[in-house]
Amino acid sequence: MTLEDLEHSLESWLSQGATDVFLSEGQVPRVRANGELILLETGPMSRGEMETLWRACRASVENDRDLDARYQMTGGGYLRVNLYRAMERLSAAIRTIKDEIPTMESLGLPTSLLQSWTSRASGIIIVTGATGSGKSTTIASALDDLNQRRRSHIVTLEDPIEYLFTNKESYFSQREISSDTDDFAAALRATLRQNPDVIMVGEIRDEETARMTLRAAETGHLVLTTLHSPGVVETMERLTNFFPADQRATSLLLLSKHLIGVISQALLPGTDGWLKLVTEYFENEGATRKWIREGQYREMHDFLCRAENEHTRDLLAGLVTAYQAGLISAETARSAAPNPGDFDRSVRGIV
Repeated sequence: MTLEDLEHSLESWLSQGATDVFLSEGQVPRVRANGELILLETGPMSRGEMETLWRACRASVENDRDLDARYQMTGGGYLRVNLYRAMERLSAAIRTIKDEIPTMESLGLPTSLLQSWTSRASGIIIVTGATGSGKSTTIASALDDLNQRRRSHIVTLEDPIEYLFTNKESYFSQREISSDTDDFAAALRATLRQNPDVIMVGEIRDEETARMTLRAAETGHLVLTTLHSPGVVETMERLTNFFPADQRATSLLLLSKHLIGVISQALLPGTDGWLKLVTEYFENEGATRKWIREGQYREMHDFLCRAENEHTRDLLAGLVTAYQAGLISAETARSAAPNPGDFDRSVRGIV
């Protein structure tokens, strides 16, 4: 298979709904579609074919072990390629870099709430969830919506870039870690000198990035970022735990002042065979600022569970809503609920 043949195959697989393509020498290609891994009806990849792909991505077959690359297709468009070795076999995980960004409504997000958050002049918005839960898509959708409503300089710091934005009302500077800058913390330091209005930090991974994110909000910027954590309250705990114990009081104070809100999400199998987004969300206002400042996570959890307004909703309420709308089955909802018994009681109207 030549590079041209490989490009044609990749275009075909991705155009048929695959979100990811997995290639490895000696193995039959697999794709992920609608969350499921599918074995393709084709022959295994040869060593020569994988070497061709690696070299096209400017990787050294002899020396490189892991490499992230952005590959431009001959006919236009970009692919995100992670090259790696598995039991000494040359391998690749491939995903398209999209330029068509879904709307918040089509994703099932709380649109009015997110629009009110992104209308703020400064502060931090955190999107959280497991790997593959659509965090990057949620942020891209929110930024593209803002792009149509607000004249801003938006700087994105991504590892890797997953969506390509087109300038509308706003102007985008998209920067990719490794190819455009060394790391998130270094990029954030530089970004504060680039006169941004809005900053997107692809992921908070360490203390320095957490510190710079809080500083960016404190100095009057709107910051959107992600964390890998299972829920709203856990997100705030994890963010403050990046800091040494003697600095957590200061970080909690800054977070209490500058946090706008947190949205935590999960993608679950739908009754129609397509994945459905279920969210819990929390808007920081009033008494919640005191709880964050003092690290009173139990009080925040209790508030999240009993809140009944358009600004705050726990995961259980999101699951019940999705089930009652016929989007997911009772079995799926029960398995995703923190406590299956609570789901059963909520469905029966028992609080």
